Amino acid sequence: MIPRNNQPTLIWKDIPGLEPLKHEENDLLRRRCGGSGGPVRSFGIDCFASVSMTEKNRVAATIEFTPKAPQLMKHPLAIVALVPKEAAVFAAGAVAGAAAKTVTAPLDRIKLIMQTHGLRAGQETAKKTIGFVEAVVSIGKQEGVKGYWKGNLAQVLRILPYSAVQLFAYESYKKLYRGKDGELSVIGRLAAGASAGMTSTFVTYPLDVLRLRMAVDPGYQTITNVVVRMLKEEGIGSFYRGLVPSLIGIAPYVAVNFCVFDLVKKSLPEKFRNKTEASLVTAFVAATIATVTCYPLDTIRRQMQMRGTPYKTVLEAFPGIIARDGVAGLYRGFVPNALKTLPNSSIRLTTFDALKRLISASEKEYQRILEENSNEQKQGSCSSTS
Repeated sequence: MIPRNNQPTLIWKDIPGLEPLKHEENDLLRRRCGGSGGPVRSFGIDCFASVSMTEKNRVAATIEFTPKAPQLMKHPLAIVALVPKEAAVFAAGAVAGAAAKTVTAPLDRIKLIMQTHGLRAGQETAKKTIGFVEAVVSIGKQEGVKGYWKGNLAQVLRILPYSAVQLFAYESYKKLYRGKDGELSVIGRLAAGASAGMTSTFVTYPLDVLRLRMAVDPGYQTITNVVVRMLKEEGIGSFYRGLVPSLIGIAPYVAVNFCVFDLVKKSLPEKFRNKTEASLVTAFVAATIATVTCYPLDTIRRQMQMRGTPYKTVLEAFPGIIARDGVAGLYRGFVPNALKTLPNSSIRLTTFDALKRLISASEKEYQRILEENSNEQKQGSCSSTS
């Protein structure tokens, strides 16, 4: 039975390629089709119209079979389906990113210590470097096990909005950079990735600075202490120190990462493209190429974020680091950064795939309940009419 408010809607639409009628012909057509308010007396000219059911009314028909609270309590998985799919997948990406960052936080902390050791040691001992094993032992002795996750809260708080903004921006920029044929070229894909990377970096940059300060400065204990001390001693500008090299660094990194991932995945045989193992290997290759290419800019921005840094611009930091630590100084901390690439990608991918399967399963469960309610209503209607 169609609900009373489920009325058909008459829609007039222009048909591409047809020339509009002349004024006299249009008047004649309106008189013959009853468009002027009178009865239809002649159909010498064919009249076309489109009749459709509005989306609102189609949804209204579905609402009639919506699961009730007791059904949702009995089948809690269906509750996930109440969240719009786009929002659910969006949140899944953010959660996956946060999980990957938390698991790989120790390697990230070690990388930061190695990257900034020369600057923190002072000019007298600037030539002294710290190795991977030495950094691991140093953190454990000075701060204990918790030290490996120092600053991770700020990192998680940063990665949640960062992932959200980046995913949303990337999808928007892909539409913007599509060609006239609707296809996204390699250049367009690179531009979309670069724009998305810069957008997400600009929005969440202060949180990245907070995370760095908490990770490498033993004088900072909590996020509140960091914020108050930075505002008091360095001003609000300190939250955006090193932003330019960050934007310059993240643009090519995200662009290369996204582009290589898409192209490599696209080049795989059809039967392998949707396999988890293929995505894992592809993500690792893309991240490795992007990291090797853009890592020096990451080191520069980290040193520019430090309190008391002598560098004001990228042009000062680049030769300054080379003069003090050599070319190898630009790649300080590269090993732990490379070591965390594979687990980070695998954890993020595994978590995201698991959440997507959960979302898909919830939709099937929800649809099953809708069909059960519809069948029960049909059976009830048949029983009442018999």
